[in-house]
Amino acid sequence: MPFRVCYYHVIWTTKNRERLITPEIELIIFAAITQKSTQIDSPVLAINGVADHIHVVTSISTSLAVAEWVRNVKGISAHQVNAMFPDLNCHFRWQQGYGVLTFGAKMLPLVIDYVAQQKAHHQQNTLEPYLEREED
Repeated sequence: MPFRVCYYHVIWTTKNRERLITPEIELIIFAAITQKSTQIDSPVLAINGVADHIHVVTSISTSLAVAEWVRNVKGISAHQVNAMFPDLNCHFRWQQGYGVLTFGAKMLPLVIDYVAQQKAHHQQNTLEPYLEREED
């Protein structure tokens, strides 16, 4: 198996930044992303978000491009939400783009903590702008 020590912080939003991610929907999204990512040898190290976007810290398999990992987890998570919540006021969709930052092992605990504290950062306005960008 190839050796890898590559970490990614990936951010993406709901379509039109609609505030659709309720606590119930969040559970479905996080479970779907974690399960799919594990299946494709790309463990999720942290996952969190707020009503209109999520953050994921992962180590993506050397056999996958980042874009392929994103396509897989966004697709399965939206599918699961729509299957579990057919009466949702609108069809759940993700925005087309995403943001991705790479970092080394030394920064891993800091990035995991930042993602774990997402809700508090948004409530207290203690955001790090470079860790919140999802697109140019």
